[in-house]
Amino acid sequence: MKHADSDAPLIVTGSTPEAEAFDRPAAYALRDRLEGSTVCSDLWFLNRPELRTRPVISIGGPGNNALTAYLADKLPGVLVVDGKMAVQMGDEPVRACCWGATPELTAKAVALFEEQFAEEFLSRV
Repeated sequence: MKHADSDAPLIVTGSTPEAEAFDRPAAYALRDRLEGSTVCSDLWFLNRPELRTRPVISIGGPGNNALTAYLADKLPGVLVVDGKMAVQMGDEPVRACCWGATPELTAKAVALFEEQFAEEFLSRV
């Protein structure tokens, strides 16, 4: 799935030690499949207003990722499992969140996003 760098989504992970240890590897794996994407931290993204119009995939739960915490009640769920795992997506600008109650569930949410929703997400970019 290739996009021009200016259109490619940013993949945002949290800055907590847990997010760095568990969510960032899932973000890098997704980045490798979405050519042109860049992985950055939630703090870096939130402190750069010029990035806010870019398409974004936020990885990690609201407790580990400030961007997910901000977006969680603003984006509709396209896949929600017992409140323990979610994939959410919305437009204007194009946004997605993939998160779970545990690192394993977050990794599963990212995999499900890639398998079931990435093409639709990228078509909105």
